[in-house]
Amino acid sequence: MPCILGVLGIWVLALLLIGLDAGKKINLTGKLHMLIYQLAAPHFLLLSWMASQYAGKQGVGVFPLILASVPFYFYLVYTFIRLMVFPLQREESGNFRVRVMYGGRTVLCAGVLGVLVQAVFYCFAIPWFLKGTLPLWVIIADTVIALLLLFVVLANGFLRIICTCRRLGAIRRVVIILCVWLPVVNLFLFWYLCRKAAEEYDHECYKVVSQQLRADSMVCSTKYPLLLVHGVGFRDLKYFNYWGRIPKALMKNGAQVYYGHQEAWGTVEDNARDIGEKIREIREQTGCQKVNIIAHSKGGLDARYLISRLGMGEQVASLTTICTPHYGSELVDVLQKLPPKFYLWLCGVINRAFRKVGDKNPDSYSASLQLSTNFAVQFNRETPDDPRVTYQSYATLMKNSFSDSLLSIPHFILRRVKGPNDGLVCVDSAKWGVFCGVLSNRHRRGISHGDIIDLKREDYKGFDVCEFYIGLVSKLKEQGF
Repeated sequence: MPCILGVLGIWVLALLLIGLDAGKKINLTGKLHMLIYQLAAPHFLLLSWMASQYAGKQGVGVFPLILASVPFYFYLVYTFIRLMVFPLQREESGNFRVRVMYGGRTVLCAGVLGVLVQAVFYCFAIPWFLKGTLPLWVIIADTVIALLLLFVVLANGFLRIICTCRRLGAIRRVVIILCVWLPVVNLFLFWYLCRKAAEEYDHECYKVVSQQLRADSMVCSTKYPLLLVHGVGFRDLKYFNYWGRIPKALMKNGAQVYYGHQEAWGTVEDNARDIGEKIREIREQTGCQKVNIIAHSKGGLDARYLISRLGMGEQVASLTTICTPHYGSELVDVLQKLPPKFYLWLCGVINRAFRKVGDKNPDSYSASLQLSTNFAVQFNRETPDDPRVTYQSYATLMKNSFSDSLLSIPHFILRRVKGPNDGLVCVDSAKWGVFCGVLSNRHRRGISHGDIIDLKREDYKGFDVCEFYIGLVSKLKEQGF
């Protein structure tokens, strides 16, 4: 009778735990439960052998032992599948990638907890193993199974995060993959991955809430359409958007978004004419009399030339420049000191390459010289602001030369030659019209020339690039533009 009651108790307990977890009343992937589970589950073979030995001494038959073991194994398998496949009980973010990433954090935390639990277990178990009371094959098989299960759990969590977390960046991913095989070091790497995943998940959940709150407000539905004007060295390509996730975020909130489609290495004069043609197309399509221009880097100079020198001020309501070298870039001044023949050869290589991606008349030599400080003096004198247009500007700031690996060397040079910069343009040079401030974050990284256009499609702690543009455009709407 006690044997039957014990078997029934095991069945009831196992089914109760599984039922409560399936009904989301308890969480079998929570830390407290995982602490117990990681102690028992990897050693199911050892526990089974000990149970069979105990049952033999007590004169319990094989059938009751099997009846008691089935719910226990069922519970172990259910919890393992739940952890590996469906680690999240609540999914606050609707983004599949983010759910996979944060689930990886849950799995990785469980794996690290398992490593620590097993380390303590073996510290106490080894003296017991050495007494010789257990068969050698049981010890070896149990250890191999425990290590294999821990490896599978850690690998699952690691791969989920390393493949989906945007905050890591390409270089950090490579470093982590190379160093994850080092004992002890990998535990710190796992902690770092879990922290990054938690930060991104919180950020994404905040975005979901923000989008829900303004779902019907259409905060970016400006009176005039938006014209996004890119900088030097890029084109408005169909499958690789210069502005990353920004246009989609703006359109979700009611904006009409168009692109300048000027050349990557066109001169200010040629690009301004291309943008002018695009404005005429937009006016014909929408019936609007004006556009709001948001221009990045050299695109701001193209837009200013368009407004002032081509006389299109009447067709532009506002011009917002971001990281535009209005007073030139000292970096170009440094490049001009290169041997003339080498500089011309390099420009020729660039021109040939960009003809293949759509530039009809690339002139990287002239276009680059138009970013120098000497050119800026003459350009500003000959290109006055149009009083019919509202001019405003933003600058960005890298905190140090390691903030953005792509711009480390340019930032270092500019920092020594001039001062605080975003990797290509100094803060003082980006100021024009109503200066709206320096964009950065409270942390060590800062925001670079490329970050502000979502070049890497990454999220940065303390700064949301898409939310910045939503705020910018909503202010234009409030101003009547």
